[in-house]
Amino acid sequence: MSTVVEVRALSKRYGSLMAVDGISFSVEEGEIFGVLGPNGAGKTTTVETIEGLRRPDSGEVSVCGIDALREPEPIKELIGVQLQTTSLYDRIRVKEAVDLFGGYYRKAIPTATLLQEVSLTDKKNSYVSELSGGQKQRLALALALINDPGLLFLDEPTTGLDPQARRNVWSIITGLQEEGKTVILTTHYMEEAEELCNRVAIMDHGRIIALDTPSALIAGAGLESRIELDGVDDELRAMLGRTDLPLRMVDSGDGIIIHTKKPSLVLKEIVRTAIQCGVDLSNISVRRATLEDVFLALTGRQLRE
Repeated sequence: MSTVVEVRALSKRYGSLMAVDGISFSVEEGEIFGVLGPNGAGKTTTVETIEGLRRPDSGEVSVCGIDALREPEPIKELIGVQLQTTSLYDRIRVKEAVDLFGGYYRKAIPTATLLQEVSLTDKKNSYVSELSGGQKQRLALALALINDPGLLFLDEPTTGLDPQARRNVWSIITGLQEEGKTVILTTHYMEEAEELCNRVAIMDHGRIIALDTPSALIAGAGLESRIELDGVDDELRAMLGRTDLPLRMVDSGDGIIIHTKKPSLVLKEIVRTAIQCGVDLSNISVRRATLEDVFLALTGRQLRE
């Protein structure tokens, strides 16, 4: 795999605020790379610098082998950008909007092909004002893809969408990766990052505080998983309480909650003990640590603050 984006010692200050504080990272060809963090973490400034919308105070940015700070114009032909909100005239039709944006580029994907890719063919003659939230986001994706970019920037692409519409957008994004495109994604939804991203960079106070695959970040944080059992009898409680396994057991009324860093090992013991006691384990649930748990452990701040 080749490196598509290379950021080295990037810094940007606004008055007394250090928005981006000397960060470095790279994005490889064909991966979905997530940039996570609360409001004010510096992720938008970072991404807009790569896109060529802002100039940093110091540092280097390379996009597709081009110096993005010295030669920003050629990069605009190579990238696609979907902003969190895309403003279009209410009385412009879907097909007209795609045709209009296609005219801005020397090379553009045919409108019919693009509308089919984002499942908007049946809405081509509808006004933008008539579209649902999910349809508007898919139209914004189409506009970002109009020049067939190899590198795509998506800023909070599913904010405000219902679960079904969000899943539809996820499907389009994974399809883009299958086509060989590289995606840089900012999001507040941790489930989205875990579902889509090959790697994520967690930012806070202008710095990257962690960067790895979602699974590696969760495993490396050493956080506890939570196992909940309902309808537990006294014998099972007593036997689990005497075990030497690495767990912490809390009574929850008619059940128990077990906290452990080794859920697979503990689950095996629970099943063995339940069979020995003749207890039905139909009411059992496991909650593993998430990226949001990782962020809170690293920073002490909720992701959506």
